[in-house]
Amino acid sequence: MRLAVIIPTLGRKEQLARLLAYLGGQTRLPDEVILSAPDSTHVELPASHPFPVSPVFGPKGLAAQRNSALATSLARFDVITFFDDDFVPSANYLEQVEKAFEEHDNWAVVMGNVVRDGASNAGLTWQDAEAALREANGGGADGPSVVDHVGAYGCNMSLRSSLVGDLRFDERLVLYGWQEDIDFTSQMRSRGRVVCVTSIKGVHLGIKTGRVSGERFGYSQVANPIYLIRKGSVPASFALPLMFRNIAANLAKSLRPEPYVDRRGRLRGNMLAILHVAMGRIEPEYILKI
Repeated sequence: MRLAVIIPTLGRKEQLARLLAYLGGQTRLPDEVILSAPDSTHVELPASHPFPVSPVFGPKGLAAQRNSALATSLARFDVITFFDDDFVPSANYLEQVEKAFEEHDNWAVVMGNVVRDGASNAGLTWQDAEAALREANGGGADGPSVVDHVGAYGCNMSLRSSLVGDLRFDERLVLYGWQEDIDFTSQMRSRGRVVCVTSIKGVHLGIKTGRVSGERFGYSQVANPIYLIRKGSVPASFALPLMFRNIAANLAKSLRPEPYVDRRGRLRGNMLAILHVAMGRIEPEYILKI
């Protein structure tokens, strides 16, 4: 089984270089790592690496960058693993992914268990990630070992290439692509199970550089879920609670916002998107005009 790792990246070349060096310690090395970036200024390679590394340059935006890398890899690999450039996988992550797909022919998408996620706070350091993985690997298993999901968390998700077909990430979900991962992998459920394997572990650092503005992100928090419901790729039972939770959080915390979140900008974006939805205008790409 041939396995490739795709890492979309933007403006984090030092972090990317550290992740590439770290992947050299995997118990099952990737057969190739593909870096998808707008241009070479976003990529910095370590002095040496025990696997081939191929840069792919194309349009900016998470969905577009994922698609650029898929175009060069689907026909050549059995499994495609996507890592965010600020995701830290456990040392046996890829070994377990390969085993999962070998043992379960009906699995289309596998994601790991994110034991800590810096996206929900000020962000984590590499040292935080290593400590969290040591703690997680030393503890016992909690709950079921395999959990079915509506879709997969894009910071770490693996696809069975033979089941992807002509499906691609929706490039109308521009820039950061909010929910582009759920949109894509939810559609994969018609081709096989979409699961989280809790023994496959990693940490998402949640680095804040390279993100879109608060107002743009707030617009996406409303416009993208509504767009995906109308598209039919994501159930309303998943998308609407997600949307309302984000609006409620931005509203509640806008008086005393966290220093690392532009809550007021997000709330302005939420309100503008709600106005547009009320007018029947559902355009995820409108954030390019903000």
